[in-house]
Amino acid sequence: MDTRPENLSGDALDLVVGLLFELGDEPPEQDPLDDRICEAICRLTSLERAVLLLYDRSRQLVLPTGSHGLAPELLAHFYGGLEETPIAQRALREDEVIVVDELTGHVPDRYVGVPTVGGISCTPVVAAGRWLGVIFADREGEPLELDAEERRTMRALGRAAALATTVREAVSQHERDALLLERIELARDVHESVMQRLFGVSMVLGSGRELSADDAERAAAEIEAALGELRAALERSLEPTSEPARTTLRAELERLGRQYKAVPISVRWEPGADVPEGLEPLAVSVLGEALRNAEKHARPTDVRIAITNLDGAFALEVRNDGIGDVAGAGAGLGLRLAAYESMQRGGMLEYGPESGEWRVRLVLPASDVEAFVAEVPGDG
Repeated sequence: MDTRPENLSGDALDLVVGLLFELGDEPPEQDPLDDRICEAICRLTSLERAVLLLYDRSRQLVLPTGSHGLAPELLAHFYGGLEETPIAQRALREDEVIVVDELTGHVPDRYVGVPTVGGISCTPVVAAGRWLGVIFADREGEPLELDAEERRTMRALGRAAALATTVREAVSQHERDALLLERIELARDVHESVMQRLFGVSMVLGSGRELSADDAERAAAEIEAALGELRAALERSLEPTSEPARTTLRAELERLGRQYKAVPISVRWEPGADVPEGLEPLAVSVLGEALRNAEKHARPTDVRIAITNLDGAFALEVRNDGIGDVAGAGAGLGLRLAAYESMQRGGMLEYGPESGEWRVRLVLPASDVEAFVAEVPGDG
């Protein structure tokens, strides 16, 4: 029986406006808005289940960010790229809600075997010509027939999802811009204070003449002052560069095991090797960068991932045997930024060829870096 509200347009408009007013109420990683959009599609149409998928730039994949009526085990099937999803290509290209009666030839093969999924609808999530994602919805295997009013409602909710996404991106970009300015200021301070002091000392030491006791004392004082200024600069609280993780390291490894079929991936997770609290986004980011570099610059036949305890610290190591052009290409910007952040967090990131393989290894302190820094004795 159709239980949709009689005044569908009014209800849809009220709900969309209400959803838009919720923008920014929660941090992005805790924002339930995407779930609410999926719930709204099912409330205002005859559809029963929905999942919102958005493009994740850090992982270069389309991944679920919200859902309604779908069991967690079904959500595990929803990921991938635009090139393997013709129905999404068509919905985004035509900017219309597309409905198909069967999945074969329209979605990745892994969707076809999902229980109770028959016909499916695809709603574009588009803003100013930018393709951001799609919303899949169905009737738990029942045939789909959507009227014009339902399609308009779904498009409006797709627009709401697009607006929410662009607002989050704008906030994130603003935060990154502020962080960049802070780092530029740090570099300027180091240059104008520390470097100038060390330059003066180098001029004295490089003069070739024997230093008097007074010169030696002044040089030592300048070096000590430079070290103090450098220490003060490095103690600034700079925020991490990696975005909040939408997944855990374990969940990401499970997904990669399903996705990478051409190249076998083996995972060894040592018991008790837990990701330190607050550092999951960095670990997920490094894992993604390591695998993307292997895929882009090499042709590995084997990828091995190890998560271990290393002298009480957390260690993530990714090795592949297809070193290819990776050594010549060096590390990309992603790994360099991750290396900088790992140092901020009291850890380190190593990468490079080793024994005919390419290795990426992240080592992080088991406790929070701020606690670690607090334990370092001062000058007094």
